[in-house]
Amino acid sequence: MKKIRVLVVGCGNMGTSHARAYHQLDGFEIAGLVSRKPESRERLSKELGGQPTFQDFDTALAEAKPDAVSINTYPDTHATYIRKSLEAGAHVFVEKPLALTVEDAQSLVDLSMEKGKKMVVGYILRVHPAWAKFVEVAQGLGKPLVMRMNLNQQSSGGQWYTHKQLMNSMSPIVDCGVHYVDIMCLMTRSNPVSVSAIGARLSDEIAEEMYNYGQLQVRFEDGSVGWYEAAWGPMISETSFFIKDVMGPKGCVSIAEDAKGDSDDIEGHTKTGGLLLHHSELDQEGNFKYNDELINTSDEPDHDGLCLLEQQYFLKAISEDLDLTNHLNDAVNSLKIVLAADESFKTNKTVIL
Repeated sequence: MKKIRVLVVGCGNMGTSHARAYHQLDGFEIAGLVSRKPESRERLSKELGGQPTFQDFDTALAEAKPDAVSINTYPDTHATYIRKSLEAGAHVFVEKPLALTVEDAQSLVDLSMEKGKKMVVGYILRVHPAWAKFVEVAQGLGKPLVMRMNLNQQSSGGQWYTHKQLMNSMSPIVDCGVHYVDIMCLMTRSNPVSVSAIGARLSDEIAEEMYNYGQLQVRFEDGSVGWYEAAWGPMISETSFFIKDVMGPKGCVSIAEDAKGDSDDIEGHTKTGGLLLHHSELDQEGNFKYNDELINTSDEPDHDGLCLLEQQYFLKAISEDLDLTNHLNDAVNSLKIVLAADESFKTNKTVIL
């Protein structure tokens, strides 16, 4: 099979990991690296053997003429870069979120279908074997489910700068929440019906209308409920910053915290450290019938390994002409939920979906 020439846009943390995956996979060939800062693209080009580098996206798209474009930039650029890439006849991999509005996201999905090009959104937890097991075990707990999840990040220096840049366009519960709302939808296999949210602005360094702490609550048709909490900044507590817990009539399953590092450790955002399964069934004396089980997940991939799995899926989607209808519908629906949470915070009202 002819190698797919991919243009990597954005050479920060995610762009670097995805570029390493393209470099490693036989089915891809890097057509160029694009970033605003010359040092990031030159560093990455040197690491991977000397690929062409560009500062301007339009120039790179015109000169490199890629078969696919990998978009790993700030969210407010996603929709524009996706549209231009699809119009140029390229397949697209894009980091979440797909766009800043549901309308833009749906129009991009429609355009990818119209152009006959594959578009994969970077929901990294979907390719994670331990998280897939987490979803599977949760689905065996009966209905309704109660899902409790958070990811609070204490940040300073360069990471706080990055978080402030992200908050120029979206709050933490929108940026991070799409991952975990997507997991909730997979666990319940039910449609969300309403969303409410609370939040707080804890820093004068961000815009007055923005908030760096938020929590959303979502209700599903099957009676399941879930909350998700996210926060960024130097003032954020590291106490209980990582909670991933699901309860159902038959018991509960939790991601163990014993492998967790600091809240700003990106490797720790996906690591599970094992799954703890508790059974609710009681014996005739009213005591628990079964002991709790620790499900070993010690062989889980690191961050670069997960990005490799994502790009293997992207390659398969192109080479095997996979039907991505459900994948893209889920991407739009998860965005719909977190944006409804944003609306709920700003209006102080529950949003009915």
